[in-house]
Amino acid sequence: MDPRTLTPALRALRLCLHLLMAGLLALAVVRAWGDGAPDAGAVLAVAAVTGAVYAAGSLLPAVRLTRRAAALWLAALGVSWLVLLWLTPDALWVAFPLYFLQLHLLPARWSLPAAAVTAAAAIGSYVGHGRPLNPGVFIGPLLGAAVAVATVLGYQALYRESERRRRLIEELIATRAELAAAERHAGTLAERERLAREIHDTLAQGVSSIQLLLRAAERTLPAASPAATHIARARQAAQDNLAEARRFVRALSPPDLEHGSLAGALERLCEPGPGPRVRFSLSGTPVELPTPYEVALLRIAQSALANTVRHAGASRAEITLTFMDASVTLDVVDDGRGFRPEAVVASSDAGFGLPAMRSRAQSLGGTFTVESAPGQGAAVAVTLPLRTAGSGSRPDGTLADRTGAHREAS
Repeated sequence: MDPRTLTPALRALRLCLHLLMAGLLALAVVRAWGDGAPDAGAVLAVAAVTGAVYAAGSLLPAVRLTRRAAALWLAALGVSWLVLLWLTPDALWVAFPLYFLQLHLLPARWSLPAAAVTAAAAIGSYVGHGRPLNPGVFIGPLLGAAVAVATVLGYQALYRESERRRRLIEELIATRAELAAAERHAGTLAERERLAREIHDTLAQGVSSIQLLLRAAERTLPAASPAATHIARARQAAQDNLAEARRFVRALSPPDLEHGSLAGALERLCEPGPGPRVRFSLSGTPVELPTPYEVALLRIAQSALANTVRHAGASRAEITLTFMDASVTLDVVDDGRGFRPEAVVASSDAGFGLPAMRSRAQSLGGTFTVESAPGQGAAVAVTLPLRTAGSGSRPDGTLADRTGAHREAS
């Protein structure tokens, strides 16, 4: 484990393990010198080597990063400990920090057998040195191994739980950031759409009216009137500004419509995702629609699908765009649980989904219908009229276009 990632509690435990190893090695040396053992010098030398091997493993990054390096280090430490154990039975107490090292650095299939072998070596060394036998000789190493196993496994379980909680918190933070970004994006799109509608419904229509009035004034002037030139220039300026306003409206249209047709945008709504399987079908011969039509139909389809995902519990849904001679129709049908449309419209807390869709359709002179019943799915249909030059205007239905038709009729 990287020391830089340790919490204060883990740093304290790591320090205690170092102190325990140093204290137990010192105890073996002190007992050997205190008892006047003939091999006290050898005990001191081997204890020093064991301490040096332990210190080297604590300082080498490879031991913390790879299992292979950790296994080699533990093998070298175990060999030096066995030599010390052969020299003095007091070295059996060093088995206790070895348990923790083996259980922490080795996988479970290796660490548990290694701890068992370490306990057996400690007990065998004590018996081999001919010391008086008592229950503590057998219980001590085995109990120490059991405590070490329980401690390490408990710590690992807590660590995994802590990591799981940390990942959940990170995912929550990331989700909140994505939600905030989505809300900002949705707000931006809504504002763009609002500005486009305002420009179309106010500035563009106002300039169209000015152009209509100028044309009417031009027709009432005598042929040689000096004001005819100024009126013609004013009418041209109004026409140029109307074209500029339309460019603004197109620039503020939804991004889904910027690089493709309405049919393509509706088909992209059917891409696999959470919720029901959605299929798109196109009927009739597509014609170029004015931007307000495309925006309204796309937004209605998005709102209807959102309601299907959120409330219907449907397994399938279908979007159909139908072009007819005098109208264009959008149908969104699902096989969900259904509802009573009159109850949703009348409810004070039903939200603005259906009313907003109906308002969009009616603002363009279209119709909006909802057919549904409990257990029978739902069908949303919006129909918008398609005006042609023969009926008095082009599809965008602006006053400037109707003016040309009026002049030709006159």
